[in-house]
Amino acid sequence: MSTDSPQAEGDARERLIDLAAQFYDQFDHGDVPTMSIPTRTKSNIVFDDEKGVWVYGDRHSTRSAKTVSGAQKLLKAIYTIDFLAQQLDEDRSSTLRELYYLSESFDEKDAQFNSQDESNQLIEDLEIVSEVRREEFHMRPEESGATIMGPLRIREQTRRGEREIHCQEDVGEGGYQIPNNPDTIEFLDNDADFVLCVETGGMRDRLVENGFDEEYNAIIVHLKGQPARATRRITKRLHDELGLPVTVFTDGDPWSYRIFGSVAYGSIKSAHLSEYLATPEAQYIGIQPEDIVDYDLPTDPLSDSDVNALESELEDPRFTSDYWKEQIELQLDIEKKAEQQSLAARGLDFVTDTYLPERLDEMGVI
Repeated sequence: MSTDSPQAEGDARERLIDLAAQFYDQFDHGDVPTMSIPTRTKSNIVFDDEKGVWVYGDRHSTRSAKTVSGAQKLLKAIYTIDFLAQQLDEDRSSTLRELYYLSESFDEKDAQFNSQDESNQLIEDLEIVSEVRREEFHMRPEESGATIMGPLRIREQTRRGEREIHCQEDVGEGGYQIPNNPDTIEFLDNDADFVLCVETGGMRDRLVENGFDEEYNAIIVHLKGQPARATRRITKRLHDELGLPVTVFTDGDPWSYRIFGSVAYGSIKSAHLSEYLATPEAQYIGIQPEDIVDYDLPTDPLSDSDVNALESELEDPRFTSDYWKEQIELQLDIEKKAEQQSLAARGLDFVTDTYLPERLDEMGVI
């Protein structure tokens, strides 16, 4: 079901206006306007073992008009709320980048943003305090270009009305491009057995060219590196609504393990949306340090930053299982990392004919 229905848009606008009204009421009662939000530091991010995702802790910080900087932040919030409410009234949308530049037109100079990081953070603040996602504000990131390819039929809204698309038969080799708000997509039917999220474009193209999606009834999701929110959301929907197992196929290095972690458990940056974006049941099927040894894969040496990242992951709640401890300690021991495409050293068909089928079978996915 779409969350961009007129009802959802009305709710989003109402919550924004309610937030602005709270500032007015504080003024009206002679109080200094404030806005309380969870402290957005790493020390206030906790791993919820029951839900299996990152969430904010109990500490909060207060934006107060008692200080000049606090007053400026609240002023920027008011101007941004006014812009977003008008945008919803007109049924228009804008990108995060455009919001930064649009602030140049605000008639109060102190309400203008000094950087895009500042405007991006304010949108995240408004998401948290209003409990409305930015997609419902009609705010878009720049296009991520992430795609899906597989035996899935969907219905989506276009400027010319609804259309049905089969994500194999009705798309080119590039696949179906994931929209900014995947909740506007309706899943109609599918013949899929599992979802395979792939880090790199080169490997995604190899799988499609070799017909892996057709032979194994797989929905291939191209993550494009660190996955965008829309990519993580559609992956979660494919799991939750269609009951499909989710696997994540990445390079064999600490940064790629974190890509898996963001799909499975959420990211620190979007901890307020972990239950909406993360798929804790996702399984890692990427290049393992033991693969580097067993298949004698072409490798690169670990850099100092790689080593630091691996050591940090040994303390990360997302990687505390016996499996991850064993793999990370092995990687630190061999001092090597490898890319997905290093499997091509054994032939272009090795990944689809041998590596992935064997791993998927071991995991009980196929």
